[in-house]
Amino acid sequence: MPERTAFFVSDGTGITAETFGLSILAQFPSRPRHVRRPFVDTPEKAQQLVDEINATALREGQRPIVFVTLVDDPVRRIVTGERCKGLVLDMFRTFVEPLEQEFGVKSNHRVGRFSDASQSREYHERIEAINFSLAHDDGQSSRNLDVADVILLGVSRSGKTPTSLYLAMQHGIKAANYPLIPEDFERGRLPTALAPHKRKCFGLTIDPVRLAQIRNERRPGSRYAALENCRYEIHEAESMMRREGIAWLSSTHKSIEEIATTILRDLRPDRLVY
Repeated sequence: MPERTAFFVSDGTGITAETFGLSILAQFPSRPRHVRRPFVDTPEKAQQLVDEINATALREGQRPIVFVTLVDDPVRRIVTGERCKGLVLDMFRTFVEPLEQEFGVKSNHRVGRFSDASQSREYHERIEAINFSLAHDDGQSSRNLDVADVILLGVSRSGKTPTSLYLAMQHGIKAANYPLIPEDFERGRLPTALAPHKRKCFGLTIDPVRLAQIRNERRPGSRYAALENCRYEIHEAESMMRREGIAWLSSTHKSIEEIATTILRDLRPDRLVY
């Protein structure tokens, strides 16, 4: 399938349009060029966007794919109108209007996901979770682990930090993460600070070859990045988690979204219902 451009258009941040659009495009073999256009909230901006879409269509010789989440009718009509030379997929018209008919009420047509953030309990919980995860990144602090929702374990560069921050930002989960280091393997037990909180622990592992590649980008030629050392650390970390009865998975071929969902399913299934 020929390469082409995909636009993700919104009168808010565009995150919803992009997330949904990418999940749809992932079903196909091509990888379009991605263009996010947030805050398209006036007719003037909509006209400029249509000009950009049409110029892209002319340059590429095929219709761009345009995912839109626009709630303002005058703006939406411009982007979805006949003048636009893209294939426009209107998510609100596809989903919101049928729900309006089903519920028998009009939607509030709120612009953007974050417009009332100051009044949202969930938003403030996410901010608290982000601050907690930053303060407890890479074993920086063992204070207040009793209030952690999840404690991620694993060797250095196995994906603990990005997963912790994703859990905080997307799900409001207070996620600490702790590195397993050679001294822990020599002692043959979990770090002392984690022992009382073992039920909250979840392990991340990774293929040693991939780990060596990642570490060599950071500290090329070091013992830290040597393949044999990576094999040793991974073997010892997995053995420790197995002995301690801690669930773990490999981050080698999994996205952060998949890892986070598995953690929630196993440790906090209540957070998958909200």
